[in-house]
Amino acid sequence: MNPPKAQRVGVFVDVQNLYYSARALYGAKVNFKEVLKAAVQGRTLIRALAYVVKTEEVKKEAFFDALENIGFELKSKDLQVFVGGAKKGDWDVGIAMDAIELAPRLDTAVLVSGDGDFAPLLQHLRRAVGCRVEVLAFGKSASRQLKDTADFFIDMDKNSKKFLIKGRSGVRSK
Repeated sequence: MNPPKAQRVGVFVDVQNLYYSARALYGAKVNFKEVLKAAVQGRTLIRALAYVVKTEEVKKEAFFDALENIGFELKSKDLQVFVGGAKKGDWDVGIAMDAIELAPRLDTAVLVSGDGDFAPLLQHLRRAVGCRVEVLAFGKSASRQLKDTADFFIDMDKNSKKFLIKGRSGVRSK
C-alpha cells in the first residue's frame, strides 16, 4: 500500500491485546516503534494513543515513558480486582469513544488490536464519518470479523521479526 502523505491518520493501540498476543504466539514483546511506523506509513499523524492497563506484569514506568518517547499519548488505568478474584481491565469503550470523537479530523483511523469487539466501531467510523479504517494485528490471533471489516489489514505475523523484540523491554525509543 502506498497511501498519500497528506492523509490524516489517528492510531489507536490496544496495548494489552498486542502484549498478550506477542507473548502467547512468540514468547516475545512488541516493538511499538515499528508498530507506529507501520500504522502511519509516512502519512500525517494527527494523534497516536496507546491504551494500557496497569497490572503486575505491566507496571514498569520505564515502559510507559518509552511509549511516550516513541510518540504515543498514553492513557492508563489500574486493573480492577473484584471480590472473589475476578479481574477486569480493558479499554474497549475508551478506545471507541476516542476514535469516534477524533474521527471527524481524520481521513484514516488505524486500530492496532485483534479484538473482534471493535468490528462495530470500524463499521461506524466508515459509515457515519467516512473514515478509511485499517487494522494492524497479529493475524493468528486477530478476529476474522475484524479483518473482514477493515479496509486494509496489516498482518504482523507476516513480518513478525520487525514487530517483535525477544527478551527485552518491548519498546525501543527514537
